[in-house]
Amino acid sequence: MTLHPKIVEITERVRQRSAATRAAYLARVSAAPAATNRSELSCTNLAHAFAASPAQDKLAIRELRSPNLAIVTAYNDMLSAHQPLRDYPEWLKEAARSVGATAQVAGGVPAMCDGVTQGQPGMELSLFSRDVIAMATAVSLSHNMFDAALYLGVCDKIVPGLLIGALSFGHLPAVFVPAGPMPSGITNDEKAKVRQLHAAGQIGSDALLEAESKAYHSAGTCTFYGTANSNQMLMEVLGLHLPGAAFVPPGTALRYALTQEAARQAVAISRQGGAYTPVGQMIDERSIINAIVGLLATGGSTNHTLHLVAIARAAGVIIDWDDFDALSAVVPLLARVYPNGAADVNQFHRAGGMAFLIRELLAAGLLHDDVQTVMGVGLSRYAQSPALSSDGRLVWVDAPSESGDAGILRPASEPFSHDGGLKVLQGNLGRSVIKVSAVKPQHRVVEAPARVFESQNAMLDAAKRGELDRDVVVVVRFQGPRANGMPELHKLTPTLANIQDKGFKVALVTDGRMSGASGKIPAAIHLTPEALAGGEIAKLRDGDVIRLDAETGRLEAVLAEADLRARTAVSPDIRANEWGMGRELFGVFRNAVGGAELGGSVFETFH
Repeated sequence: MTLHPKIVEITERVRQRSAATRAAYLARVSAAPAATNRSELSCTNLAHAFAASPAQDKLAIRELRSPNLAIVTAYNDMLSAHQPLRDYPEWLKEAARSVGATAQVAGGVPAMCDGVTQGQPGMELSLFSRDVIAMATAVSLSHNMFDAALYLGVCDKIVPGLLIGALSFGHLPAVFVPAGPMPSGITNDEKAKVRQLHAAGQIGSDALLEAESKAYHSAGTCTFYGTANSNQMLMEVLGLHLPGAAFVPPGTALRYALTQEAARQAVAISRQGGAYTPVGQMIDERSIINAIVGLLATGGSTNHTLHLVAIARAAGVIIDWDDFDALSAVVPLLARVYPNGAADVNQFHRAGGMAFLIRELLAAGLLHDDVQTVMGVGLSRYAQSPALSSDGRLVWVDAPSESGDAGILRPASEPFSHDGGLKVLQGNLGRSVIKVSAVKPQHRVVEAPARVFESQNAMLDAAKRGELDRDVVVVVRFQGPRANGMPELHKLTPTLANIQDKGFKVALVTDGRMSGASGKIPAAIHLTPEALAGGEIAKLRDGDVIRLDAETGRLEAVLAEADLRARTAVSPDIRANEWGMGRELFGVFRNAVGGAELGGSVFETFH
C-alpha cells in the first residue's frame, strides 16, 4: 500500500531536521569494534566475568566463538507487572544454550510502581527514574561482555529507560521481553465509579480498598490502557518484541515459548548469528513515526509525548509536539480501551489485538513497512499473532480478517474517529497537550474562572470544602520537572469527575502530568514553559478567566497581553514540599532537566 502523503511529508521533515544528529549517532554506532566485545578484554577481565558461570557456559564464553547475551532485568515482586519476570533469566539461559550461545544477567534496574506512588511523595521520583534506569542499563552493558541484549521490563518509565539505555549501546542488537497482563478483574468503569464515590465521601476506605483489590488482583500488568500497556504496544510497532508478544498472559505455555524464542532470536540477530541487526541502526526516523502513529491510533498514554521525544533523541532523531499534532490529524482512532472506552487490554487482545491493528494501519498507508525489526525487514511480519501448534511448536498466524468486537477494535475504513485524539494546545500560557479521545465532545470547550493551586492536596482540600462546585478551570502549578520532578496528578481525577458530574464545566491546566489514565476531564497537561522556568502559568490569579478549546487547539488566559506580561510571577512555597522524596539525590536532575517538550530529560543537556 502506498504511504499516506502526510506520513511521507512528516517523516521527511523529521529526517531533514535530524540529519546532523542522526549522522553523529550512527558514526558512534559504527565505531564499535567489529569483533566480539570480549576479545577486547584482558585475561584478568575475562576471568572475572565468567568466574561464577556453570562449566559449560564458562567454556563457551572463554572461547569467544558464540554469542553471549546480556539480560537486563527490572524484576521485583512488589510490582505486579514485573513479578512474572522472576523466572525469565533461567528460561533465557536455557534457550541460549539450545542454540550454542550463553546468557548472563548483566544487571538490574530500579522499577517503581506509579500505581503505588500516585498522590504520594515518592511520585516525585517517577519521571527521573526513567533516566536512572537508562543509566543503570548502560552500566549493565559497560562490561563489554555481550553480543546482544534482552531487556525485561513492562511499566511506565521502565521500558523507555531501558530503550534509551539500549540505544546508548546502539551497536548491540536488542530484544524486549514482556510479561503480559493480569486476568481481568472488575471493570474499569466500576473501579472509576467507586473512586468517585469515595472522593465524594459516600463510601469508606474499606469499600474502596475492596474494589481496588478486585481490580488489581494478581501477577501481570494492570489491564487498563495506561502507560505500561502503551509501552507494550510501542515495542511491537517498533519491532522490538517478537510479533504478538505484548498481551499474551503470564503463566501460560505460549508466554513461556515466546520468552525462550526471544533468546534464540537475539542470538540470530547478533554478529555471529548471521542477521546482525544493531538496535541503533534499527530505530530510525521511520520507526519513530510508526511509534507515534501506533500511539495515536490506540489512544495511548500522554506520557509518551515526553518519552518518545527522549527515546528519539537517544537515537539522534529529533521530533517535537508539532509532529504528534500533525500526525493526529490524519491517523484514525481504531481502538477503544479504557480510559478511551470500557474494554481492557485482554478484551482488545481477544478482538484481534496488535496483529489486526498493525495490518489495518499498514493497509491504510499509515505505517512504514520497510523498517528493520528483530524479525528482519518488514513490519508486515507483525500483522501475525503467535500460537502453539498441535505438537507444541511456536507458530504465527495471520491477523483475523474482521475484528472480534467492533466496539473495541475497528478497521481503518470504519474508525471510531478520523483523528488520533491528541492535540497540542497553544496560547498566551504556552504549549500543552490534551488527550481528547477520552473526553466527550460536550466537555471539550471550557471557559471559566480559574482557581489556582500549588499542590494537588491543596486542590483536594478546597474541593472537600465545596469551593469548587461551580464552573471552574483548576490550575495546579509548580508541578514541572524542575519544580518537583513532574509527578502524575492522577489523584485529582475522581474529584474533578465528581464536579463535572454535578453539571458544572470543569477543566484542568497544569505543568504536571496526568499519565496514561487521563480522561473524562479536559486536561491541558505538560504545560511548557513550566512555572519554575518562567512560564506564564506562574502569573495566574484566582478569578482569571481561562479558555480551553480542544476543538481549535487554544489555551488562553482571557487577559490583555500587556496585563499578563506586567504581572509578577509567584514564587513557589518551598516549605510545602520541603520533605520531598529524594530531593537531595535528584538535585542534579532538577537543575539540568529539559522541559516537557524535550521529553523532561537530562540527556538533552549532556548530549
